[in-house]
Amino acid sequence: MENKRKPYQLVSREWKKEDTVISLKNTTIGGNNVCLIAGPCAVENEDQIFTICEFLSKKNIKLLRGGAYKPRTSPYSFQGLKKDGLILMRQAADKYGMGVVTEVMETNLVDEVYQYADILQVGTRNMQNYQLLRALSKIDKPILLKRGMSSTLEEWLLAAEYILSGGNEKVILCERGIRTFETATRNTLDLSIIPLVKALSHLPIIADPSQGTGIRELVTPMSMAAIVAGADGIMVEVHNHPEEALSDGPQSLYFDQFAHLMEKVEQSAHFNNRAVDYAVDSRLVY
Repeated sequence: MENKRKPYQLVSREWKKEDTVISLKNTTIGGNNVCLIAGPCAVENEDQIFTICEFLSKKNIKLLRGGAYKPRTSPYSFQGLKKDGLILMRQAADKYGMGVVTEVMETNLVDEVYQYADILQVGTRNMQNYQLLRALSKIDKPILLKRGMSSTLEEWLLAAEYILSGGNEKVILCERGIRTFETATRNTLDLSIIPLVKALSHLPIIADPSQGTGIRELVTPMSMAAIVAGADGIMVEVHNHPEEALSDGPQSLYFDQFAHLMEKVEQSAHFNNRAVDYAVDSRLVY
């Protein structure tokens, strides 16, 4: 790898040699820990989010994902419950002792989402929304920065640089698949980017194989591959009734599939001498 000055600085290994570890009240992202973030694509109603959250809490999952504001390609698709969805997520997570990971879409929503989220997510469509990145650089909560669907590694790391340069050093990168000529899967999950990011940047990186493939049967094997490649965590979609989901049902795992995924992720983490932040095999608890 050529040793030349990178256009990004604060996110680079030249600036900081040791890995950045994001500490939350009940888990960490980075270091020796492998985290698992799970939940529905979108919050649909009270019964749905509380049912899923209860299931995840019994599996000792620490972080609940879910969309309240949903950026959708079609204006006729379900757009989320908005603030009501944020409130439901927060109530469910508080009841079951979990943290909330949810997307913020616009600068004027940063303060609102900040009130309810533990980690604020920047979606693929907003990776290069520099006004939003600047606004998020001023807050003191972690930012989950998804890779743009057509973005290069350099563009992605420069987006992260916007956040760090404004003062927020709590950035988690998320590989969620890129757009290629292949149509058999929703996106092409770029696993090669994970060890490359690890070599170039100190920031933690997780993978989203649900968005990355769009096919639930591929989520577990791609999760295993991402962990072996060095990912610091996995974010997946799980639903109590995927066939009735208002958003991304075909890529959402059934509860039994999620339990199987947990075991496989734990085995993959053990392969790299790392530990997970949930307990399936008590010998491998972080």
